[in-house]
Amino acid sequence: MPKFSIVAPVYKVQGYLPECLDSVLGQDCTDFEIIAVDDCSPDGSGAILDEYAKRDTRIHVIHLTENVGLGRARNAGLEKATGDYVLFLDSDDTLSEGALSAIRDRIETTGDPEVLIFDYARTYWDGRSRPNLRADLLKEDGPDAFSLAERPQLLDLLQIVWNKAYRRDFIARTGLTFPPGYYEDAPWTFCSLISAERIAVLDRVCVHYRQRREGGNILNTVSRKHFDVFDQYRRVFDYLDAHEELAEWRGPLFRKMVDHYLTVLERPGRLPRDARAEFFHRASADYRARVPKGFTRPGAGRGVKYGLLERDAYTTMMSALTAVKYRQQARTRVRTALNRSKRVAMGAFYQSQRRLPLDEKLVLFSAYWSRSVSCNPAAIDAELARLAPDMRRVWAVRADNADRVPKGVKVVRVGSRDYWAALARAKYLVNNVNFADSVIKREGQIHVQTHHGTPLKTMGLDQQKYPASTDMDFEKLLERCDRWDYSVSANRFSTVIWERVYPCAYTSLETGYPRNDVLANATAENVRAARAALGLADGAKAFLYMPTHREYQPGFTPPLNLAMFARELGPDATLLVRGHYFYGNSPHIAELRRTGRVVDVSGHARVEELYLAADALITDYSSAMFDYAVLDRPIISYVPDWDIYSAVRGTYFDLLQEPPGAVATTQSELLGLLATGAYDSPETAKRRDAFRRRFCEFDDGHAAERVVRRVFLGEESLPPVVPFDERHHAPTPLQALELVERA
Repeated sequence: MPKFSIVAPVYKVQGYLPECLDSVLGQDCTDFEIIAVDDCSPDGSGAILDEYAKRDTRIHVIHLTENVGLGRARNAGLEKATGDYVLFLDSDDTLSEGALSAIRDRIETTGDPEVLIFDYARTYWDGRSRPNLRADLLKEDGPDAFSLAERPQLLDLLQIVWNKAYRRDFIARTGLTFPPGYYEDAPWTFCSLISAERIAVLDRVCVHYRQRREGGNILNTVSRKHFDVFDQYRRVFDYLDAHEELAEWRGPLFRKMVDHYLTVLERPGRLPRDARAEFFHRASADYRARVPKGFTRPGAGRGVKYGLLERDAYTTMMSALTAVKYRQQARTRVRTALNRSKRVAMGAFYQSQRRLPLDEKLVLFSAYWSRSVSCNPAAIDAELARLAPDMRRVWAVRADNADRVPKGVKVVRVGSRDYWAALARAKYLVNNVNFADSVIKREGQIHVQTHHGTPLKTMGLDQQKYPASTDMDFEKLLERCDRWDYSVSANRFSTVIWERVYPCAYTSLETGYPRNDVLANATAENVRAARAALGLADGAKAFLYMPTHREYQPGFTPPLNLAMFARELGPDATLLVRGHYFYGNSPHIAELRRTGRVVDVSGHARVEELYLAADALITDYSSAMFDYAVLDRPIISYVPDWDIYSAVRGTYFDLLQEPPGAVATTQSELLGLLATGAYDSPETAKRRDAFRRRFCEFDDGHAAERVVRRVFLGEESLPPVVPFDERHHAPTPLQALELVERA
């Protein structure tokens, strides 16, 4: 029997769930079980739970066959609990370091109380943390354990269940369960506190209460479901009626009820406008039916509202609230005027174009800050031309990159009138990065964010933990991400990360990366053509070297001695070197071009053609490894500065422990792998297979089609992903040569 049973209901939290589970599994107190209840979550949360449960036997997963809501999901977990104490943890929140040890120690020193109340802190996407405003109520003064009558002010704490540890036999004795509805915490919290004979407090933050930027709190939604609060307090007073010995709490709980009703009524974003009068009248009826004899109203403005509620004076109450609203609107007008001045600075032309109707057939593409026509947007463009030829496709390209545009592609120069007109009028905006801050998304426009790599290095909000790697304005970043309607994902691993680090209200499209379709569908002729375009001789080995950008280096400084490396490779091998797109063509290897043994392909327009031409990939932390893995060809991770890179930028997994193939940390090790052929062995193939199954799960050659059918054609039923073991692979350069010779 464990000390703690931690019940965690789970619904649409795949971006946060791993952090929640890790915060529990990483506790120094290990005497616990986790009962995770998958409330028929439509995202990947259930799969994440199953994956964790395979690795740790302390995790027990319950998969519900229908969505039952938070309260009843907790009940399902509670039925399976075996621990001495039960804790409830929402699956987007986390335990603080050492929390369970502190809770265990406090329970022991206070003589096993029925309820232990501990502290929490609100945490925000930008790294801020705000303490519980009533943390003073948890000071460990006086007796170790006490009844609520000795500290009735504890009722003023937030009505939540996850800041407490409950003795399981106490729960069984009182028969407490969670009701359905929005406000299920109220009856559980109040009824447990007034029933407990021995309560203790712990003046320590044990839970980090995540304030999700994109919402996620059902209480902040406009709905008639807020009328549920009446049923919850009916349950509270029914409990009081059934327990005459608790009659002393009728007055304090009446006050809590009235305050709660007024909060629902006054808070914007809860009740529909046409439901406010009905809510007020029902609250007034409850007031008159339950007011205790001799009840004294609170003083000041709150007392006035009590009086209006008692008299059912809805019109008077609304007049008072309207006065407050007018003051708020005045402040809003000031802010609106400031925003309007910013829009004016953007140009009258853009504004005038935005007043015109959207062009339902116009699609504006951009890639890599309008540097080229490439990547996922280019693949979507090509598929759109095939499936919806009536759509008009135009690319935003910077003037200094116009020479990189393929023939036949319609272009608007960034900053031109045509560019601003396209931004204002296009129904669809497709980009693999964000458009500029000055772009204002119109109602009805559809923004597709394709991204441009699977993340090994930390991205988005996670970069806040590594300030040496960025000077990004994270609030501005999320304002840009708020424009997204769709986020294209290469794999479930990416989906979970994107939804956490870019917490905005978009739809994730787990389609695979469109740019990788060409790799999955390539033929021997495609491979031969790619090699011929680079001047690679038949039978010659071509190694593609793609180091990534390092924030702590000012320019492209390859960690390889390229001249020495080329000599050691021998005359039958060619090294293709591609610097990160931040750097363009590299002056460091210009002198080596003339030998033909080192080819600078940094400026090559289509990296996919380089992948097809190469026999193997040598890279470090670049997302190229995830794409190249589609080809099922050898990948060598050359990571001489792993400790520095992972410390400065941060990574999502340990590349040394989970590589896509062979690993080298020195140039001599790398040369040894290539000289002996050890980079392509049964062991490296096994690693590559595991890597591919994890990161190439959707890349079956139909990713662009799925995106086009879902976004542009509005189809809900998409081509299914071809099972991993049924996919064919593009031939290697050697296989392509043999196929041609046979033909």
